Amino acid sequence: MFELPLIAALIVVLYLFSSIKILAEYERGVIFRLGRVLEEPKGPGMILVFAPIDRMVRISLRVDTLEVPPQDVVTRDNVTVKVSAVIFFRVLAPRLAVVEVSNFLYATSQLAQTTLRSVLGEVELDELLGQREKLNLRLQSILDQHTAPWGVKVNMVEVKQVDLAEQMIRAIARQAEAERERRAKIIHAEGEYTAAAKLAMAAEVIQKQPAAIQLRYLQTLVEIGTEKNTTIVFPLPLDIFSSLGRALERAAEPKRD
Repeated sequence: MFELPLIAALIVVLYLFSSIKILAEYERGVIFRLGRVLEEPKGPGMILVFAPIDRMVRISLRVDTLEVPPQDVVTRDNVTVKVSAVIFFRVLAPRLAVVEVSNFLYATSQLAQTTLRSVLGEVELDELLGQREKLNLRLQSILDQHTAPWGVKVNMVEVKQVDLAEQMIRAIARQAEAERERRAKIIHAEGEYTAAAKLAMAAEVIQKQPAAIQLRYLQTLVEIGTEKNTTIVFPLPLDIFSSLGRALERAAEPKRD
């Protein structure tokens, strides 16, 4: 006679134990009671979920990583590339992540793929290769704007890899080599210009002080003499050439009667 109340009490105890749910610190439980979602999610810690009246959906609040597979992108200058990216995001509103979208992970992945193709298709190849920070911020802003109604916050977007065709890689290498040659020629020309300007200044100083050229001549002889070589230097005054030239001119003139 006492078995029925005992069995009933045992069933109630087992039901209460089965209703106990433990949520980790980074988890929240969105509760549907008779099909109606509660305003505030439960957790963390121990909560009670009275099935079948209540149904719980666990949502993690940790930062999650989503890898965007390589996408075929045609840039604005008609270059075909394969671009892959990675997205870092987290759920800020668990209730919206459950109610507003059926699968926020899949939806975010599909949105990232389409946004990646559309945004990178509006830029040229040089901008894609040289201004990734700017493109990453633009992608992050667009994705965050579209995922905000789902309760998802996109923290960061990084363009991970850009694959080019072999012919395009060779063309870029030739372009970089030509650019380096152009810079080398410009630097060489600037050096020649600076050297010419300094030589002009030195010529002005020597012109004011004629003895300076003789001192510079003697200094050059000293520098040559200190080196271990077999060069024989015979100093010859430049005035001799001028005097010799004038003598030859007078000898070449016809004698007057």
